[in-house]
Amino acid sequence: MTNPNREEQIQTIELTSVTQENLKNLILHNDDYHTFEYVIDALMEVCEHPEEQAVQCTYLVHYRGKADVKKGAYQVLKPLMLALRSKDLKATIE
Repeated sequence: MTNPNREEQIQTIELTSVTQENLKNLILHNDDYHTFEYVIDALMEVCEHPEEQAVQCTYLVHYRGKADVKKGAYQVLKPLMLALRSKDLKATIE
């Protein structure tokens, strides 16, 4: 179930003009203990990626050590980062 207030906040932030300099990347880092399925499910749930995109991101993380999984304003990415961290995944914003 989605939170309508959260969606309104995200839409408001997304509608504001964001310059390229203000865009940040949500980075997911590889680890040695979560399964591919776990990470794919987390990306689908938290970042609302379609399954194909979540699978691609997971493979990039696995083989490169980290990957950009979402781009946007810091205010939009921070709750996503915290949600991934609450699932015991290492995520940062750069």
